[in-house]
Amino acid sequence: MKEEGHPKGLYLMFFVEMWERFSYYGMRALLVLYMTKYLLFSTAHASKVYGLYTGIVYMTPLIGGYLADRYIGARKSIIIGAILMALGQFALSTQAPSLFYIALGMLIIGNGFFKPNISTMVGQLYEKNDPRRDGGFTIFYMGINLGALFSPLICGTLGEKVGWGYGFGAAGVGMVLGLMLYLWGQKRFLGEIGLHPVAVSSDPNDASNKPLTREEKEKIAVIFILAFFAVFFWAAFEQAGSSLTLFADQATDRRIPFTNWIFPASYFQAVNPLFIIMLAPLFSKMWISMAKKSIEPSTPHKFVCGLTLLGAGFVLMIFAAHAYQQTGPVSFLWLFGAYLLHTLGELCLSPVGLSLVTKLAPAKFASLLMGTWFLSTAAANVVGGMLAGNYDVMDKAVFFMIPTATAFGSAIVLLLLCKPLRKWMHGIN
Repeated sequence: MKEEGHPKGLYLMFFVEMWERFSYYGMRALLVLYMTKYLLFSTAHASKVYGLYTGIVYMTPLIGGYLADRYIGARKSIIIGAILMALGQFALSTQAPSLFYIALGMLIIGNGFFKPNISTMVGQLYEKNDPRRDGGFTIFYMGINLGALFSPLICGTLGEKVGWGYGFGAAGVGMVLGLMLYLWGQKRFLGEIGLHPVAVSSDPNDASNKPLTREEKEKIAVIFILAFFAVFFWAAFEQAGSSLTLFADQATDRRIPFTNWIFPASYFQAVNPLFIIMLAPLFSKMWISMAKKSIEPSTPHKFVCGLTLLGAGFVLMIFAAHAYQQTGPVSFLWLFGAYLLHTLGELCLSPVGLSLVTKLAPAKFASLLMGTWFLSTAAANVVGGMLAGNYDVMDKAVFFMIPTATAFGSAIVLLLLCKPLRKWMHGIN
């Protein structure tokens, strides 16, 4: 796993983020199934709750990023967030309906403190214009997906086969392990990074007290514009936890050949992170190699590739839905193929987007703008949840045409905007 030349702090953040994402994705893999099978919510209601939860959970990083920048620093914010998220998972593990929304609230607030600040601190490990930054974020992204790989297998198996409370409890334990690792390693590997609020200064000549320059404003505009296009990506991509999970549960042949064992639908949540772990090192090396040869695509062009690959994945789902309507449950290979294309698209967009924010954002607004970046995921999850709420009442092939069209359409529009966006980035790739 180790890639020579990256700061040691990257690997600490890798494993801390791994355990936090283990917690988040373990819970996410169970959430829709728990609501429909235990709480007996309708598919439409469960999908809307799922969309609202996964949407709001990415809105609170805006507040958490602001508080970290202005008042408490990134280090303390991460600790507060980890504690709240662990408490939320353990509240879910009680299986008490009265605690369901309270638990979701604790997870939402905790994520707001945790999510923007750990990503910002990864960026602060690198000097300005360091060509290793995109590669470093791609390695960091592996940590996210290593946790996401094992969590559906462990939490999904416990939740679906043993008891819902055991699945959510395992997610809580994962969060506690991440917190313990962070407390152990922060002083050893992070130095002064994230220790103090970056926007507080008593010196009137300090850059944090000066108004934004035109160049800084243009760079911030690029962040907002690409965040807007990221909405189209994540609204479709996040069907993985809702409509694609329902397709796996209802329309996919999950029987292991030559056995009578049918594996849980939640296992499909592990396919995407498995592909990430396999492919992320290749992407990391590819970006660095292309940068050395001066042929690396710009960030906007990488986004275009990501949206195009996402659309191609949903083209496969259109054919899979049509095959299900004709012959019944279809091979799991359809979903595997879609997830592979989605993963390739994700690697062109998500870690690159995180890296971009740390490159373009003024230091005094680093965590705040990282929180703003996550607003795209928030909006996307709300929209994606509304879309998934129509899964039961729409023709399945027609349903999957919607994310196909939005992915390809947004890719074409962004391609036309690449030239002016590159100008506003002022030499940053």
